[in-house]
Amino acid sequence: MKHYPLVLVLSLVCPIARAAESTEASETTRTVQPSEPGTSVVVLPGPRPVSRPVSAPRKAVAAEAKPASAPQAQGQDSAIYFPKLIGTWRLADARRVLGQPVRQRPSRDTDQSVDGQIYAFPDPTRRYKQVELEFDQGDGRLGAVFMYPAQMTWQECRRLWGMNANAMDAGKGRTFYSYSSRNLDVLVDPEGKVISLGLY
Repeated sequence: MKHYPLVLVLSLVCPIARAAESTEASETTRTVQPSEPGTSVVVLPGPRPVSRPVSAPRKAVAAEAKPASAPQAQGQDSAIYFPKLIGTWRLADARRVLGQPVRQRPSRDTDQSVDGQIYAFPDPTRRYKQVELEFDQGDGRLGAVFMYPAQMTWQECRRLWGMNANAMDAGKGRTFYSYSSRNLDVLVDPEGKVISLGLY
């Protein structure tokens, strides 16, 4: 029986392990990487093969839902429309739907360090004096929404969202209510009129 070299036998049986022809042979051991997932790694002596890069599979990127129209076109109240966008919208999305902001100010954390930017826009539904959108300084995403009702009272808030809120003195006769059952804060003036709603 005629005997063939081991390298030749493996090259004929396992095409993925073939090395490129080389004029200079090497006696060192080498590892041939598989061209497909799940293929065994073959260790052979001989010349170094031409590297064949294996492209990593692309990760599927989930598309973020971005409304194509303003709340009035969808028949929604702004207080319902904007909170749904928290965590997804960026400033470019707000400008695309609402136009250019009329005002800008920094947002600050409890240490008074700047942690984002707040942009004011006219409310498209005209039910609120204005809408403020707070974008995080880190990832640039919408983190909070502040609404300034034209006419709304604390009694209406209680009818809408109940009484499960903690009250704190906000100075100048104002009261700050923070709901424990929902991501909602309400600032009320001494006469019981709502100054602002904060949604997170």
